[in-house]
Order: sequence, then structure tokens, then C-alpha cells
Amino acid sequence: MITPLEKARQNPGSMKARILNSARRLFGDYGFHGVTTRMVAKDVGIDISTLHYHWGDKQNLYESVVADVNDEICEKLIEIEKKVHGKSLRVRLEVAIEVMADYLFDNPEASNLILFSYFGKTRPDSIMDSKMSEYVTNIAIAMGLAPDKMDVSPQANARVLAVWNSVINFTSGENLFRSILDVDRKQYIEVVKETLRFILIPAFTKE
Repeated sequence: MITPLEKARQNPGSMKARILNSARRLFGDYGFHGVTTRMVAKDVGIDISTLHYHWGDKQNLYESVVADVNDEICEKLIEIEKKVHGKSLRVRLEVAIEVMADYLFDNPEASNLILFSYFGKTRPDSIMDSKMSEYVTNIAIAMGLAPDKMDVSPQANARVLAVWNSVINFTSGENLFRSILDVDRKQYIEVVKETLRFILIPAFTKE
């Protein structure tokens, strides 16, 4: 049976898609416990009963939002692997920084949702944790930090998290960091990418 999320993706102009997009932004801004279905309904301009008809309760809607973000991140990782297959670690890092930074700056709610899943003291059952572990393992192997999924050391995972968290924090903290750097958005994105390349590439390639 086709899921509500699949229906929303198939018809981006549908009511399901409008509700999903609003929920992504609001959950990204306020976290799971800071958002109510009435807030989402008001943002979309619909009655609360219409929202429940399309998505059920808040937990169902939140899980669909997280699944949507997870699937997008998986698609980006696949895109990166296609571009860098067989390339040097330096090229892998350059492409990964470029692709993931662009995605996260275009979808700032994704960074916020990930940070809420890390640090939220009142978060719901962690439906993102297993996916995050899978991402980290796959990236560690792609970077040559581990030979296979059965032999990924804590150090390898920690190094991947250092890369991942650097990108997430720069995108999630954009409003504060831009004011500190006194740059416009376009300049900020370029400064972030250059800084990530400056710090991370020598650290991993010993250059």
C-alpha cells in the first residue's frame, strides 16, 4: 500500500505535500515538542481535521518528516559515491563537502532536525538514530577509514562525525555565525566550504 509520504512526493502540489513541507519547517524550527498539529494546520491555512485526515496524529507526521529527510540524505550520499568512486580521498572530501553543504544550506530544517535528535532532552523515541549509524558507517568505508561494515572502529566513526558535525553546525548556526563574520549569505556559504576544506582535507590526507 502506498504511504502518505509517497503520495506527497508523487504530487508536490497536493494538500499532503503542503502539510509535509510546513511540518518540516516547523519541526526544524521548534523540535517535536515545540510544535502542535494546530500550529501546522494554521501555517498551511487549513482546519485541524483536514490535517488529521491526511497525516493522522503528530507522531505520524513527524516520523514522515524524518523519513523524508533521511531519504534525501541517503540520495545525496549515493550521489557523492557515484561522483567519487575510485577517486583519491582528497577528491572524495572535496566533493562530499560541496554536495552536503549545498544540500544542508538549501534545506536548513534538515540540520536542525538532526541536532534536535542529538541533543533534545524531551525528544520522542529516536527514529533517526539507526539511520545516523548507517550513514556514519557507510561514510567511514567510503573514506577508506574502515575495510567493511564489520570492522569500523570507534576512531573511524568519530572522525566521520567530526566532518558531519562541522557541516551541520555551520548550516544550523548560520544566522548567528553570519552576524559574527559580517557577510551576506552567498559569502557565508563560500567561507564555510573553504574553511571545511582548509581544516578537514589536511587532517585526513596528511597534507
